[in-house]
Amino acid sequence: MSVDQIPIGKFSFMTRLSQKALRLYDRKGLLVPEAKDPFTGYRYYTVSQLEQGMKIKTLCFLGFSLEDISRFFDAESKGDFGYIGAGFRKKLEQTRLEIGQLQKIEGILQGACKHNGKVVELFKMSVTEPVIKEIPELRVISKREKGTFAVTIGKLIGEICTCVGSPENQRNRVKVTGPVMFLCHDEEYKETGADIEIALPVSGRISVEDPKMEVKTLPAIRAVSVVYRGPYPGVEAGYNRIFSYARENRLETLSPSRELYFNDPADVPEEELMTEVQIPVREK
Repeated sequence: MSVDQIPIGKFSFMTRLSQKALRLYDRKGLLVPEAKDPFTGYRYYTVSQLEQGMKIKTLCFLGFSLEDISRFFDAESKGDFGYIGAGFRKKLEQTRLEIGQLQKIEGILQGACKHNGKVVELFKMSVTEPVIKEIPELRVISKREKGTFAVTIGKLIGEICTCVGSPENQRNRVKVTGPVMFLCHDEEYKETGADIEIALPVSGRISVEDPKMEVKTLPAIRAVSVVYRGPYPGVEAGYNRIFSYARENRLETLSPSRELYFNDPADVPEEELMTEVQIPVREK
């Protein structure tokens, strides 16, 4: 054994990587020992490999898979640092989404503590009694695309509000005449690829530059409506109340359903968010 060679046990201690992990990285080609004893198979590393070990440990801590790390090392060897930067930015976006989800979970659990752990009370939150409403035609600016609820709804709301607030539309005295709404065009829940439309009622001569955005008239509908108060992850309580009411009163539910958002989560606590759920119906 040369002076520079470090036995796997000592290398494990120096890097705080378990020997099991080091053997896995060897098999994956991420951190191959500089030498192996031909008789015992014992692994030996070098001082120069300490940095590689710490890179792997750091990237694993940040949540990257071994496949991701392998691709990063390949890109690094080619000098393609743009690829690595793009990977970091994607992970940052995912992390921010996870933080947002964890904050929502924290809020719900705080509510559960207030209700002494009564799960039924927690998810009842506050849902009004269902009522049947005759909703007239609505002139709206809307945009529709497929994506995830967590990302796409907020994105489309931002794009529509930016359009309405543009200098030209403000000069034309375009006015918002109702709350922003989400129209769900799917017949089932989808984690990804959900068919999402965001619409905002407006009046005035509105200018639209985005080719995927349009000004149109939503049809008049007869709908069962409830108002739900609480965090968005619990809005299913409103749907449950409507579907139960429709079944009891022999009403057929239609699509798309509508969710109307009366306040902004940036302005009020989650437990004070107000959402009206409207589901079109007709007699069976």
